[in-house]
Amino acid sequence: MSAARTGLAFSVRALSKRYDLVSAVDNVSFTVASGSTAALVGPPQSGKTTIARILLGLLEPTTGSAAVAGPGTHRGGGDPGGSSARVVGGVLAPRGIHPGRTARDQLRVYAAAAGVPDARVGEVLAIVGLDTEAGTKGAALSAGQQTRLALATALLGDPPLLVLDEPMEGLDGAERAWLQDFLRKHAQRGGSALVTSTSLAAVLPGADSVIVLSQGSVVYQGTPARLRRGHPDRLVVAASTPIALATTLAARGFTDAVIRPDGRLAVAEATEAEIRAAAAAAQVRLDSVIPDLIHPDRVLASLTKLQAPAAHYAGLAGATPQPTPYGIPR
Repeated sequence: MSAARTGLAFSVRALSKRYDLVSAVDNVSFTVASGSTAALVGPPQSGKTTIARILLGLLEPTTGSAAVAGPGTHRGGGDPGGSSARVVGGVLAPRGIHPGRTARDQLRVYAAAAGVPDARVGEVLAIVGLDTEAGTKGAALSAGQQTRLALATALLGDPPLLVLDEPMEGLDGAERAWLQDFLRKHAQRGGSALVTSTSLAAVLPGADSVIVLSQGSVVYQGTPARLRRGHPDRLVVAASTPIALATTLAARGFTDAVIRPDGRLAVAEATEAEIRAAAAAAQVRLDSVIPDLIHPDRVLASLTKLQAPAAHYAGLAGATPQPTPYGIPR
């Protein structure tokens, strides 16, 4: 059954990729529903870019499969270039920005190569908010503007599916918020995206699903909410009798309470008022109640292992074709 017929934007099945004796990706499987944004997250060399390039057709898997699916029709008033097959666009690193070419000229070069009319150049510059920088050379663009220009290039063929490799890298908070908003609106229009990142915090706000990779294998996949439930924020309580407080909290339905090595009680899901009420009922003295907010990247670190530098893919440079970074027609 095709991915399109099951409502899937991306489908990865038992995917493995080896370079000589090194395994970059090992038996990875996941799916991304149409109309959603998925975050593929992991430390450097965990296999994210390899999977992105396989999905874009720039690498062949050793075993398994990686499929993209879409409506196969151009959205938004016509079909530039006379093709309805431009269903996936990609942004890879490096961004491929020519330092001496203006943003407009950069897009015109790619538009000509893809058979897209020049009129589309102005449209995508407006979509990514670079219309006022159309005459600015690539070297003068900020990191955020260069990422927007790379995205604009990927959008030339108006693809419903996007594969964005480390798009948050080097962006400030405002630029990250803009990109997250763009991806939300893209999904609301029926589009889908797979976004890779070394930081869970950078992509979590805009993700409908999360796939975490460690050393080439999946160690978590599911919703951000389920991931947070497994690693909740807590209130850390110093109490005169922590066991009595934990027992009273459990009787009131707050069963996720852990006594830490220093004797303090770490409580999830209960508010400070609920903890104080339980303490009063148990006649337990509270000395302090301190929030312990779990940063998403602490969650990521707890799930993953760093790849040893010596195990980096042998012969990768020779084995990997030079990518066409954007707007790959499929």
